[in-house]
Amino acid sequence: MIHLSIDKGKIAQARGYAKEIVDSLDWLLKGYTSSTIERTVLRLMGIDKAVGETPIPNIVVDHLIEKNVIERGAAYWVANAMVALDKSAQEIADEVAAGKLDLTNVPAQDKKKVMQCIDDLTVKMLNHIKKQNQFREDAHKRFGPRRKPSIYVIVATGNIYDDVVQAKAAAREGADIIAVIRSTAQSLLDYVPYGATTVGFGGTFATQENFRIMREGLDEVGEEIGKYIHLTNYASGLAMPEIAAMGAIERLDVMLNDAMYGILFRDINMKRTLLDQYFSRMINAYAGIEIQTGEDNYLTTSDAIEKAYTVTASQLINEQFALLSGIKHEKMGIGHAFEINPTIENSFNYELAHALLTKTLLPKCPLKYMPPTKFATGNIFRTHLLNGMFNLISQMTGQGVQLLGMMTEAIHTPHLVDRAIAIENAEYVFNATRNFTDEIELKKDGFINKRANHVLDEAIEFLGRVSEKGLFSAMAEGEFADIKRTETGGKGLSGVFKKSEDYFNPFMERMQAELGLN
Repeated sequence: MIHLSIDKGKIAQARGYAKEIVDSLDWLLKGYTSSTIERTVLRLMGIDKAVGETPIPNIVVDHLIEKNVIERGAAYWVANAMVALDKSAQEIADEVAAGKLDLTNVPAQDKKKVMQCIDDLTVKMLNHIKKQNQFREDAHKRFGPRRKPSIYVIVATGNIYDDVVQAKAAAREGADIIAVIRSTAQSLLDYVPYGATTVGFGGTFATQENFRIMREGLDEVGEEIGKYIHLTNYASGLAMPEIAAMGAIERLDVMLNDAMYGILFRDINMKRTLLDQYFSRMINAYAGIEIQTGEDNYLTTSDAIEKAYTVTASQLINEQFALLSGIKHEKMGIGHAFEINPTIENSFNYELAHALLTKTLLPKCPLKYMPPTKFATGNIFRTHLLNGMFNLISQMTGQGVQLLGMMTEAIHTPHLVDRAIAIENAEYVFNATRNFTDEIELKKDGFINKRANHVLDEAIEFLGRVSEKGLFSAMAEGEFADIKRTETGGKGLSGVFKKSEDYFNPFMERMQAELGLN
């Protein structure tokens, strides 16, 4: 890879500020829980199904909130009833959903028996998740590791069964990662829909059954072509940790899981989002799932040259949040994007500088590079060339994941031919320039080095300012993506609760112990 001339002391300074920002939120991450976290605990205990369109985990947690006992955690109340009534977790939840059981009226059982019940359920589910992770690792041993850059394409018909057809076709064309885009605004649903779905809007609903169906389809085509196909979905929004748990259960491989995306771009309350991402990332870490972050979204609202430093700052903040949850650098798909106006003179050099800076700051991370969108046009020849330049920079800078730009993207799910042409474009560029950068050195005082250092200097100043005032205040002032959010605003704050002294989350505690976070 081409190397920048960057002072390591500056990198350490930037990373130090980012760590200070994240560490200052310890009071929130350790002292509070959310309705979504508690629903996730119930799902991991084996509770599923729905009454009408309302998932039973929602009904049970709402019951505990109504009774003002959620602060102790949902696990205790369900396990206590299991011991008292000699029933499974699902049977207990079914009775609550039917209005036949008030969990707070069940007499307190022997503490050892209750804890043993919880421990048995915890071990059972975590062993299942470990087996899914082992399956993935065994597949990589059989078929070889995922190539870099990995070719990442999207399917989003709205119908999970049609998605499988599209995904298999993409895999046969050469795709390494299939991302199933969620239905429009699903991130704003404070629940997870139940079962297989055949109608979506701009995407397909993320449900556990849909995850299972797509995973089965990709395993089938993987055996056919001799390659493990990675599956991606979105663990974000008001049901973030629930979706992470479903992904762990059904063996998804990658999850879009950003610490700040929901706050800035979906107006979800910042306390709720940061709490939920803390547990969701811990689940992903335990399951061996690679996360991806959404810094590319900053450049849809801000200028890619003027505000490049905000992307760099967010990348380093996301890194620290990920480390806090136990995610290793090898599983951090930190995001950035190719979004500079192509009519600007030397726009390619700017893009190269930004991509190299990201790789220099995060050398072990499978970085996710997003394609041009703002300046893609109906001129298919120009846009196809733009995508080719994007592919070239990805190869030159050692990106981990390449989300391909393609015709008809964002209008509707791309035509099969458009996806095939996009893959052909990337395959050509990657192959033709495989060892290209072995022949290239940058001038220390040249434009690319100077530009990268300038962005880093701006990021350091910015991170220092955010560290001084605090992340919440910085977001309230619109420091990120020129979007203002307040600590008490946004959706979901009513679902945030201070933990009581006897609060218990068995899955978080065991994951923390096994991930070395205690």
